[in-house]
Amino acid sequence: MRIFDSSGELIDVWGKNESKLGSLDGPSGICMDSQGNILLVEQFKGRVLKVTDDGEILNIFGGVGSNPGQFNLPWGVCADGNNNIYVADWGNDRVQVFDTKGSFKQIIGEPGSDDGQLFRPSSVAVSKNGWVVVADWGNERVQIFDDDGRFKEILQGEATLSKWSEEWLDANQDELSARKTANLQIKELPTHLQTPYHVASQTEHIFWGPVSVKFDDNERLYVTEHSRHRIQIFESERIVVG
Repeated sequence: MRIFDSSGELIDVWGKNESKLGSLDGPSGICMDSQGNILLVEQFKGRVLKVTDDGEILNIFGGVGSNPGQFNLPWGVCADGNNNIYVADWGNDRVQVFDTKGSFKQIIGEPGSDDGQLFRPSSVAVSKNGWVVVADWGNERVQIFDDDGRFKEILQGEATLSKWSEEWLDANQDELSARKTANLQIKELPTHLQTPYHVASQTEHIFWGPVSVKFDDNERLYVTEHSRHRIQIFESERIVVG
């Protein structure tokens, strides 16, 4: 874990040899709660560390396994306005919720590809009004749940070309012609290209590798796609569901 100041200068490194936090084993997710404490996921030890901003460990919870409160390669983590802790339990195909002390509260999702089911969730974010947004990475989509964990909606991506892309293609007609030939806006695919991965790879506007979800202070949702090297941004009105 590397710590930088606001100008990008390295301040300290924690989790290496004899440094603060000891030796970290696969740090994979990090966030801060409303009290300024750091929540850090150790993927290979299947646990979450709660740490002060000066490196004092306040709590450690979790463990490797599939029971409630245990993890299988956990990834993203976030805290809501009440400092409840949400962890994307990647290998167990679920999101787990804990109170501020690390006591287990709830499971959101289950393995599968239907509405409300998850396959390798990689990130989770909670809006101010309690919507739980999950990067359902293995299903190439983002899912929205209410604060009780009930499924509400699926986002599959709505990307258009940015103004910079349009300018670049206008200046590179060969690339524009290749894009038209590739026809990445097609709606129907042959039977051998029907998995979520294949559909996403062949359809440009939808998510392909949605690996991270974050809210900003204006409740805009940012979805990072590693396979298309882009971020899709949604206004809060788009994700408020009834």
